[in-house]
Amino acid sequence: MRPSDTRTRAPRGPVLSPQAAPARIHELDALRLVAAVSVVLFHYTFSGWADGTTTVAYPEMGSWTRYGYLGVDLFFMISGFVVLMSAWGATPRRFVVSRGARLYPAYWLAIAVTAFVTVTLGRDLFPISAGQVLANLTMFQAVADVPNVDVVYWTLWAEMRFYVLILALTWIGITRSRVMAVLWGWLALTVLVEAGLLPRVADLVVQSEFSHYFIAGMALFLARDRGFTWPIGLLLTLCAGNAVYRALGYADAVGRRYGVAYDHVVVITVVIALFAITAMVALGVTRRLGRPWLATAGALTYPLYLLHAHIGFILINRVGASLDKYVLLAALLATMAAAAYAVHRLVERPAAPLIKRILG
Repeated sequence: MRPSDTRTRAPRGPVLSPQAAPARIHELDALRLVAAVSVVLFHYTFSGWADGTTTVAYPEMGSWTRYGYLGVDLFFMISGFVVLMSAWGATPRRFVVSRGARLYPAYWLAIAVTAFVTVTLGRDLFPISAGQVLANLTMFQAVADVPNVDVVYWTLWAEMRFYVLILALTWIGITRSRVMAVLWGWLALTVLVEAGLLPRVADLVVQSEFSHYFIAGMALFLARDRGFTWPIGLLLTLCAGNAVYRALGYADAVGRRYGVAYDHVVVITVVIALFAITAMVALGVTRRLGRPWLATAGALTYPLYLLHAHIGFILINRVGASLDKYVLLAALLATMAAAAYAVHRLVERPAAPLIKRILG
């Protein structure tokens, strides 16, 4: 560690040594759950019927669940925090193995189940091919411009590109000063892309649509780990401003797609709330609210996210006409939660340590 990375004042949050396992932050698990449920409700009660994919409408709920897509934004901010936390002090190999063990087992099963349901029950609702499935198994299908087996998988490509940045940091050695330099550089590149001063292909790396969330999450980890400083505060303020700017444009685009109008005040309020609440969690303000059971709830969010969309749409169309729509919604949520729990207990928990043991 450089001398400049050693602080004489006491940090406000727990300090991680390279060997120390990071303590689980149960409030982040709660935020994961909120994000996942928001996205699920967005799909089931708004986007499915708004774009004609499903036959059951929820106009009353849809007036507020239409904002549920912002749960993805929260996922990205949490990812910035926890991925940097998990990479701190890790070797490149250990980081890659850890991320692979975390992502791929549930993802492979989700692809298999989604493909099976699509072929057997989908009634050609979602076109799918064997080559498409095989390409999706890599999680790099976007490189070859192969369609996703499920619409929600697009976020995984964003995550994978973020992991490349963290992997590069593990190669050069992660310190507070180096991470801060990367964050300021990333934000500067974001502005250059948005101003049209860099070629559009640069955004493949910069990810200007969501970079502010990853940057903010990483900055908040630094604030929790080594203390809040004015450069972090300035960085978070700029990220929040850019997030609001991009979120308003994105909301207008989503509104045009679904033929609705998004209230800009609501969008701004939600985005600022994402930053404020995540900051309170990072700085330990909400520590007393954490409960151990939230760890299990948080662990279910990834398989729930992977499984819910296309399978849910297909099931809505198959049984929607024979059930009360709110009974159908409750049954769908319960079914997906049970499936997510099964994937976590029967696949993720045994597979992750096995993969780490073999490859680590």
